[in-house]
Amino acid sequence: MVRESLVIQNKTGLHLRPAGMLVSEANKCESHVMLICGERKMNCKSLMSLLAFPICPGDEVTVECYGEDEEEALKKIVSFLKNLKDMV
Repeated sequence: MVRESLVIQNKTGLHLRPAGMLVSEANKCESHVMLICGERKMNCKSLMSLLAFPICPGDEVTVECYGEDEEEALKKIVSFLKNLKDMV
């Protein structure tokens, strides 16, 4: 298992559109991809899981990946979240 923490930088947080884009990215990975924010743990391959708890601008989140391609999956998802401010 690998994990990395970061702060959500985009101005609107993780709402429907970026959450859907995150699910698409996560589903390209073989590994399990989880997003942890405080006590909440969300499956990045499930839109409903991501939308169940709001992720706001400035929230610190941890991306956790485990499985076959965990290192690559972690890099891909962290990069996506860091670049989210430029996408939305």
